[in-house]
Amino acid sequence: MITPVLLCGGSGTRLWPLSRKSYPKQFVPLVGETTLFQASAQRMAGENFLPPVVLTNADYRFIVAQQLAEVGIKPHSIMIEPEGRNTAPAVLAAALWLEKSDPDGLMLVAPSDQVVPDAAAFQEAVMAGVAAAREGQLVTFGIKPSHPETGYGYLELGEGNGVHGPTAVPLTRFVEKPNAKRAEEMMLAGNYLWNTGIFLFSVKTVIAAFEKYAPDLLPPVRAAVDQGKPDLDFMRLDPKSWTGAKDVSIDYAVMEHAENLSVVPFSAGWSDLGGWDAVWRTSAQDDRGVATNGPAIAIDCDNTLLRSEDDGVEVVGIGLNNIIAVAMPDAVLVADTSRAQDVKDAVAALKKKKAKQATMLPKDHRPWGWFESLVVGDRFQVKRIVVNLGAALSLQSHHHRSEHWIVVEGTAKVTIDDREELVCENQSVYIPLGAVHRMENPGKVQRWS
Repeated sequence: MITPVLLCGGSGTRLWPLSRKSYPKQFVPLVGETTLFQASAQRMAGENFLPPVVLTNADYRFIVAQQLAEVGIKPHSIMIEPEGRNTAPAVLAAALWLEKSDPDGLMLVAPSDQVVPDAAAFQEAVMAGVAAAREGQLVTFGIKPSHPETGYGYLELGEGNGVHGPTAVPLTRFVEKPNAKRAEEMMLAGNYLWNTGIFLFSVKTVIAAFEKYAPDLLPPVRAAVDQGKPDLDFMRLDPKSWTGAKDVSIDYAVMEHAENLSVVPFSAGWSDLGGWDAVWRTSAQDDRGVATNGPAIAIDCDNTLLRSEDDGVEVVGIGLNNIIAVAMPDAVLVADTSRAQDVKDAVAALKKKKAKQATMLPKDHRPWGWFESLVVGDRFQVKRIVVNLGAALSLQSHHHRSEHWIVVEGTAKVTIDDREELVCENQSVYIPLGAVHRMENPGKVQRWS
């Protein structure tokens, strides 16, 4: 049996304005009905897989738990990283956690923000790497290039190994992201694959690799795991110990130095959605290469992506060629497709000018649901609040404002001081200044404004 390890702490700045630090791309349904995180968890579920271990940060812990519950997956553990330290400490923490129960077990490490359309083919590729992993190999998975991509790292196969599969073959080395000319050369050579960042190995094998190639990571990460504390259904790694771990990727820390490397070539479709150009390529397109999403209209356009993420915002493109246009309620991106990787620079510029759109979405997600501000005035504010089924806000009071709640859908259980009442659709309730109050959704979904 294999334990999936899902990494979902990244902020996905290259897919701004849809993906932001407050709610990054892995939690968004960019392709299909489910989110990328949910699709990743489902792809690594079934008779050959144990419940997953998830590495995330405190801001996303309730989103992770909720989205797993929505697709019927109960995790082995949700581990909370005190701060992002890249993939090497995260993978090591998961391995040390699993070592306590099954040091000989296999773990499948994967980012949670990738698209793999054929889940069955992916599982077949994983199972093709099991024998090599049990024999002590560090197995990774590579994608046959469909175009000379400069946004991915590459894997060089051993001499005489073309792209066949699924079977584990020797891996010579990891190759950094190339320039356009080198990417074209590697694609034509036939023995290079895109690096997916997905790995399969036994717990004891990867720990031994860290001991050999990155021994400085062992003490702080082991202490963070051993001194971690349970918090509801989560396991919080010890913050003080965790800060001593170097910020480094598993590629740099281990894989680029290891000799026991194998790769399983995979050609059934894959994308890490590392930019809006990748989203365009994976989206359904018309005969002129135009992909639309939401209320969007293309007139006489070619090779263009038009997306509106708000039902109240219509996006119309006329005579466009190789253009990306993405509209949110509070921000709009328009870019040439060839400049998709530069979106991260736009985010940096927005941060520099302290624009809230750089990191925050209009919707503020909380453990109980979410809210957004509809109107903000000098002495008033109108919010829309959605409370999840069975969830409740904490008891609170305000010394500088009173509140009016109006239920527009569902039924709310409202607490005001020592009084409780049910408030139904089209009914309202007044919260006086200083009153201790709380709202709860005891039944179907409700909305407040």
